[in-house]
Amino acid sequence: MAQKILIIDDEIEILNMLKRYFTLDGYDVITAAGGQDARNKLSQQPDIILLDINMPDIDGLSLCKSIRDFISCPILFLTANVEDSDKIKGFSAGGDDYIVKPFSIDELGARVSAHLRRENRGKVKARVLFEDCLAVDYTARAVYWNGQEIPLLKKEFDIIEVLSQNPGQVFDKERLYEAAWGLDGTGNNSVVAEHIRKIRAKFAAIGAKQYIETVWGVGYKWQK
Repeated sequence: MAQKILIIDDEIEILNMLKRYFTLDGYDVITAAGGQDARNKLSQQPDIILLDINMPDIDGLSLCKSIRDFISCPILFLTANVEDSDKIKGFSAGGDDYIVKPFSIDELGARVSAHLRRENRGKVKARVLFEDCLAVDYTARAVYWNGQEIPLLKKEFDIIEVLSQNPGQVFDKERLYEAAWGLDGTGNNSVVAEHIRKIRAKFAAIGAKQYIETVWGVGYKWQK
């Protein structure tokens, strides 16, 4: 069965171009000409979403925030904004990647394929229990403390997944960014630090032990 890709953009020319490209590449392509149109098509359960940020009805960041709690698939932002502060806002909203306009359509296709491969690999992992109170379910992509689920965004779980599967191994911010985001470029230190801060806050709120340890001047590791 072909994987479904939902493309959300208010520019019809971009929608048509991307639809032609991904259809020829074997995807089942769903298009939405704006945020409200996209809401009406989410019930088709896409495997990945390409989301323009600057749209007149509902901007991409607001749309991502409003759907992230019940949409687990990767969300890739399409945007002309390239500042670190813009990227932090996008990742904080629940996005998984940034594609900067104008972009290479072949690079976009490669990134979509990489994110989908990563999603498929995650589906075959088994449940792993750490100590007595913490459980990480890699299949369901969920973390539990004393049987109570800790609410995590997708990239927060990705960071936990990378660290927890390599206990005691130190990841500098660049390596952790590349491992969690699946990109080839240089890591964004501020994005990694912000995600780890939020993970720690969520663990603290539920009374859980803090497993992510800072190795000062180097990076982070999962305590053995």
